[in-house]
Amino acid sequence: MRKAAIVFLFIGSIVEADLRADVVTLKNGDRLSGAIVKSDAKVLVMKSEFAGEVSIQWDAVAGIESKQPLHVGLAGGQMLVGPVTSSGGTIQVATSSAGTVSAPKDTIQLIRSDAEQAAYDAEIERLRHPHLADFWSGQLDTGLSVTRGNSSTLTYTLAAKAVRSTPRDKISIYSTAIYGIDDGVSPTLTTAHEIRGGIRVDVNFSDRMFAFGTTDFDTNALQHLDLQNVTAGGAGIHVFKTKSATLDFFAGGGYNQQYFSSYTLPNPTPPPPTTLFAAVTERNGTALVGEELNAKWGGRTTFGENFTYYPGFGADSGYRYTFNASSATKLKNWLGFQITFSDNFISNPPAGIKGNDLLLSTGLRVTFGKPGT
Repeated sequence: MRKAAIVFLFIGSIVEADLRADVVTLKNGDRLSGAIVKSDAKVLVMKSEFAGEVSIQWDAVAGIESKQPLHVGLAGGQMLVGPVTSSGGTIQVATSSAGTVSAPKDTIQLIRSDAEQAAYDAEIERLRHPHLADFWSGQLDTGLSVTRGNSSTLTYTLAAKAVRSTPRDKISIYSTAIYGIDDGVSPTLTTAHEIRGGIRVDVNFSDRMFAFGTTDFDTNALQHLDLQNVTAGGAGIHVFKTKSATLDFFAGGGYNQQYFSSYTLPNPTPPPPTTLFAAVTERNGTALVGEELNAKWGGRTTFGENFTYYPGFGADSGYRYTFNASSATKLKNWLGFQITFSDNFISNPPAGIKGNDLLLSTGLRVTFGKPGT
């Protein structure tokens, strides 16, 4: 009698668990039981006691039956909450306020359990009222080139970018350093030594329009540029903004400061053997106009580029522009291979100094964080 009671209790617990379980019926006739977690109308996720989370193609689902309330989002934005049953191509949601509501299966945009909906609502609330430390993500790019033998050179590049992005605003902090030497000659010759960076803040005041403020810094030893600083602001438009690509155009005005140190250059017809050029300080107002494009290809490759043109105010102020482009392919979630190109140009460099600096670098990219939008 005792063994029979145990058997009946075991069978009863299985039947009771099955009665409490959600059931998904596939088009091939298979039935899966467990707890429905979520669906995005492409994949349905179900959690079973023994198999864990199982992902099922939504097109393969013939019907579902849930004992727990589910949050069902329909095309057009309507949200229904309640236990779900289905028959044919129609799903019925037993709501507490409007009774049973029927909808075609192909109008369903999402399904969430109570726990998933609570997590989604918490994330939306966090997006609406984020803390300054929330939603930071970024990348660190490195590139190294070394030659030995008939030549002996080393060039190293290091670039970093951190972005905090929410539906309301975006903060970008960025920096690039380039250093190169030729130690095959005596004394060792510096072939590149530049550091540039800046901060930019964008604030959306509609779905299409935004305002921005930015300050950029640059120092270039070979150009005898001790410091260049441009502080600017303006407005822009999101030409398009999707999950896979964004394109912005922007324009504004600002203030430019350039400090060039004194330097000497060899004289082609000595004497004297060299010519001394005095230090130069330049300050002028400037306009700016530019664009920025970011895109994702598949799940592994990203591409980004931006171009900004700064025409100066005044006959002797000249103009300058910056162009940056990079592409990266993921090797792992946090590691990728990147290639970067940049071009910085000033139209009125000091005498004997070139106004154009180009950089082409390849190497590894390390990423961190998760974007807010």
